[in-house]
Amino acid sequence: MTYFEPPKVIKSEVFAAVPEKYRKPGGKAHGRSKPHSFLEGPSFDRDGNLYVTDIPHGRIFRVSPKGAMELAAEYDGEPNGLKIHKDGRIFIADHKNGIMLMDPKTGSVTPHVAGPDKERFKGVNDLVFASNGDLYFTDQGQTGLHDPTGRVYRLGADGRLDRLLDNVPSPNGIVPSRSERALFVAATRANAIWLVPMTPRGGVSKVGLFVQLPCPGPDGMALDEEGNLAVAHASLGVVWLFDTTGVPLYRVESCAGKMVTNLAYGGEGRRFLYMTESQTGTVMRAEMPAPGKPLYSHS
Repeated sequence: MTYFEPPKVIKSEVFAAVPEKYRKPGGKAHGRSKPHSFLEGPSFDRDGNLYVTDIPHGRIFRVSPKGAMELAAEYDGEPNGLKIHKDGRIFIADHKNGIMLMDPKTGSVTPHVAGPDKERFKGVNDLVFASNGDLYFTDQGQTGLHDPTGRVYRLGADGRLDRLLDNVPSPNGIVPSRSERALFVAATRANAIWLVPMTPRGGVSKVGLFVQLPCPGPDGMALDEEGNLAVAHASLGVVWLFDTTGVPLYRVESCAGKMVTNLAYGGEGRRFLYMTESQTGTVMRAEMPAPGKPLYSHS
């Protein structure tokens, strides 16, 4: 017996692509050959420009509202997640260096937090702001089912760093729920999305499984105004839209490659979901049934 309808299909289109002059293979990253690019971390500024990261080449690209892509920064790092503060500063989760800051006017990238106390992070992956300015981020490194020690941190607006979880098999994307009384965390190597309730004092209680996915790859996530959760499923080349109970409502299909890595709502009325696709170095978009939840940068 079927208890819910199969998810409806939404088609995507290419919005932008890495120009040929910026496609530069060569070198090594984590012992493997670098691809021409590996896009991640989409996030919009107040002017409607979309910023994306390029992990293996330490680059940040800026994409205009019309889809023109230009190089905004290049430095010695491995930038992954990216979010924009309401004051205009750009925060980067850099696997190599920790949490970094980018000045969008000059393109300079400087260290912000290298690790907890005298430690270094395992390898930070993604990050998101809560409405009060607290920054939540995942510390993935090389963790997985063989080593379920991935971490989730909160960097308070007051500068205090708290470790919330230290037992996640490959924590990746992260977003607060609509009420911000819980976090969604993508546990990539467990093929799952965890639901992490927050206590009134900011701690964690009774973490549970929100969605179990069929194969590896849950990556970046985004929330819409109705509380539905969009999840990039990198190995399948799709984005799932789950309702507040974890039922899949829609499946957004990639019109490019299979490596859909991360998501951001934007465009007119925030009605479009923008998706980085890393095999082909493209940014796709699809019109969604509900607008995206406003980000801290626009509040």
